[in-house]
Amino acid sequence: MLKHVKLFTPGPVEVDPEILQACAVPMVSHRGKEYEALHRRTRDKLRTMLNVVSGRVFLFTSSATGAMEASIRNLAGKRVLSCTCGAFSERWHEIAKENGREADAYAVEWGQPNRPEEIGRRLATGKYDCVTVVHNETSTGVMNPLADIADVLRKYPDVSFCVDAVSSMSGVEIDFEKWGIDILFAGVQKAFGLPPGLSVVAVRDRALQKAASMPARGHYFDLVQFKKYDDKNQTPETPVISLIHALDVQLDRMMKEGFAARYAKTLEMARACRAWAGERFALFPEKGYESVTLSAIRNTRGIPVDRLNAELKKRGCEISEGYGKIKSLSFRIAHMADITLKDLRELLAMIDEILPTLQ
Repeated sequence: MLKHVKLFTPGPVEVDPEILQACAVPMVSHRGKEYEALHRRTRDKLRTMLNVVSGRVFLFTSSATGAMEASIRNLAGKRVLSCTCGAFSERWHEIAKENGREADAYAVEWGQPNRPEEIGRRLATGKYDCVTVVHNETSTGVMNPLADIADVLRKYPDVSFCVDAVSSMSGVEIDFEKWGIDILFAGVQKAFGLPPGLSVVAVRDRALQKAASMPARGHYFDLVQFKKYDDKNQTPETPVISLIHALDVQLDRMMKEGFAARYAKTLEMARACRAWAGERFALFPEKGYESVTLSAIRNTRGIPVDRLNAELKKRGCEISEGYGKIKSLSFRIAHMADITLKDLRELLAMIDEILPTLQ
């Protein structure tokens, strides 16, 4: 039996016991009426949360990396503009190239956001039919200004607007319809507060039309096939039924709490963590572009984060080191899903107790 350690990591996150219990349901046929009812009600709650009007919501039995690949194979025909600002946006750029697509990176220094005006300048060349943007870059704690980027993309209706909301969806408000997003996706092991293995993918009708004309879409992530089966409240391949049931339960909990209240709770925790970090260290992202669901903290004191984490684990908690090339320069504290402000304050008090022993 694994010892329970409360996770303040950016994913997988801490999972509430009620949600873990919701995973433990008897299996049903994925082609039967019971699953179709589960699929329909889960999908429709997601449509409400994301304001999906002219589009569909699909359930992928995969990590969100699968949705990254789906966006490229289904929507990138001419050339991709990859907006990169950290490890996961860079991964998406590599996926485009690995799938044989022509792609250019609009890269900024880690800790900086992708600027809407620069995206517009590059799209004005007419070279691109697809742009990829990570809303919340988990490696750096940067939250890109998605609404402002959406304003730019409206001027280019022939360019598919692809958004990774992996660590922001259900933690902050995202208006799929208003922002004109073509494909939007997230894994449920982050702000949704579920175990990993399932992704939520919203796709605009015009994107599905484009996908239908795209050659070599592949098999597992073919959006045209997803639409065909979604018409029957099913998925093309066997879905992860237990996680979909848990997502259905979690969405009921969220709706009872109120989506706006959940977003406000997450923002309150972010502000508390930022204030703590500002007094003791510094935040890694440029001011004004800090993530709401996790705080990436610049390790200005040069503390050994591995030793800090070892001490935290003795006390039943865990945070994350920095990611990729900034592993030793930063550390990350997640405050999303079902973690509370009380939980966060207890964690920060533990870190304050441990810090003097690390100098």
